[in-house]
Amino acid sequence: MHYITQILNWISLSLLLQVTILLIAALAASLVTLGGFGSTCLGLLRQRRGREIALKELEQDHSIDFSRIGSGVFARHLHELAELGWDEIHCEKRISDWHRSYERELERAGFMVKVGPMLGLMGTLIPMGPALAGLASGDIGSMAYNMQIAFATTVAGCFVAGVGLLVYSVKRHWYAEEISSLRYALDVQLRRKEKQHEAR
Repeated sequence: MHYITQILNWISLSLLLQVTILLIAALAASLVTLGGFGSTCLGLLRQRRGREIALKELEQDHSIDFSRIGSGVFARHLHELAELGWDEIHCEKRISDWHRSYERELERAGFMVKVGPMLGLMGTLIPMGPALAGLASGDIGSMAYNMQIAFATTVAGCFVAGVGLLVYSVKRHWYAEEISSLRYALDVQLRRKEKQHEAR
């Protein structure tokens, strides 16, 4: 049993460097993600008025004035649906494609939520063994060094997970709202086409 625990201890200590490198890479990726998320927020806030105008025109059964709704993502998607002639099959396929691309983007944020605590926990537990050994032998310096590594990796892992959770929660709401609005626009246009067909 002694040899088995020694082997496990050696394996866990050998993983500390890899875990630390992966955690630093995840931390850098989370900072990049946070910066992109901030710029996306500003862009979506500017585009919100255009979407509200388009939905209001649809509620009043008016034609969409693309010159008033701007050039944001929602406006571009509406324009693509209009170019397809509001054909139900083609438009549903295009909306499904957008929905899948949004799901893939959310999966990246969800991966950060999962991998951050995992790497942080590994980075916390691995140095605890040498820290306890240093405490038992009276080597306070070694114990303090390993505890510092444990606390730093914990904080870094929590930060990665926090950024991922923020991005995932907010973007999931935005994307669900956009897909719902696009399906609503398609339903309104299909109903209008049916009325025009019946009038003939």
